[in-house]
Amino acid sequence: YLKISKLALAFAIIHSKPPGKSSKEYTEYLAKAVSEQDFGWKWKVEVLEAEVLRLRQELLLTRISPRFCLENRKQDTSAETLLGQESINPTSYSSQLEDSGCDVCNDSAFDSLGIASDFHRSEHDVNTSKHWLERVPPLSLCHSSKEQSVTAPVHFLQRLLEIRNLSEGGILQADFSELENDSFTICKSVSQLLDGLTVFYNSPKFPAPSFLTEGVRVLISLITDTKLSNHVLKKCFKKIEEFKKNLIKIILRNRSVNRFQALHSVSETLGLLGRNNILRNSLISLLLSEVRQFAEQLLQAHQVQSVYDITQYENIFFLCMILEQLLQNETGESNISSSNYGEEEKIKFLKNLDQIILHLSDEFPLLSLYLWRVSVLLNSGQMQ
Repeated sequence: YLKISKLALAFAIIHSKPPGKSSKEYTEYLAKAVSEQDFGWKWKVEVLEAEVLRLRQELLLTRISPRFCLENRKQDTSAETLLGQESINPTSYSSQLEDSGCDVCNDSAFDSLGIASDFHRSEHDVNTSKHWLERVPPLSLCHSSKEQSVTAPVHFLQRLLEIRNLSEGGILQADFSELENDSFTICKSVSQLLDGLTVFYNSPKFPAPSFLTEGVRVLISLITDTKLSNHVLKKCFKKIEEFKKNLIKIILRNRSVNRFQALHSVSETLGLLGRNNILRNSLISLLLSEVRQFAEQLLQAHQVQSVYDITQYENIFFLCMILEQLLQNETGESNISSSNYGEEEKIKFLKNLDQIILHLSDEFPLLSLYLWRVSVLLNSGQMQ
């Protein structure tokens, strides 16, 4: 039956082909037309799914705080006006981010993006309702689906954080138990944001777009908030773990000439994620595993005098710096009972480490120094 159908289709194409076109050309034309129709339907489905998610987000916010959503609708017009002004006067960025990328930026470079500084500020100032209300949802300025993959969930999560801060200050009544009743919406929104950030980190632009830095800021605020983080981590832990793994892969596999600025931004994001006690433990385990595997591969290549990946060697220092920073924070805390990151991974890292450092110290002194410093921090944490 299939053969007969194919034969009938072939005859139909031959009989109906326009003059001046071969059967092959006409077949390719028809195939292209059909595939374009399929793409059109897929695009329509994606648009409808996005609209359904937006409506679910609106419904969830209304259930949490009906008064906030009512007042938020009244402020939409003024918010769009403010957004227009922001697009006319974009934020100025550090001159380091406009450089060729030959230098590894210091902490102030990422502060110029407003992420690290905002995170520290939020730790010391909980009653920031005005700060959150002044945040303008960038959804109305989306010009591409790529941008919307970040701005759409950010718009929803921003308003969730606004409600949280206003309720904390006693200005607004809110029922966050509704998050338990609609786990799909919060999980889908966070997943969408993480996927969008991953796409932009894979092909970064400088200066960084404002919606990208806002996306990172919202994500960090969300997972460090005492009330919301439990809901988010409980439902989206696997997705956040996948996001951390993707960021580590981006650091290790980036081969562009001007990659250091981009990798510095990714490193800062990983460092900020590691400030959360739950995420910190798993992140330390991931970093220990990657650094250990690279050190073992480098030792093997050095012993047989084979070629090693110089680009990955340069990139591994970003992971070493993040790992050292997280371990220093862990050791410096007064309560170290949470230091239960993968004991198995820790044992694997410390096993034969002295031998690895001994054999690599002459040829690779900087890496050997980092490995030694990490081992010291691991052992000091264990002694305490």
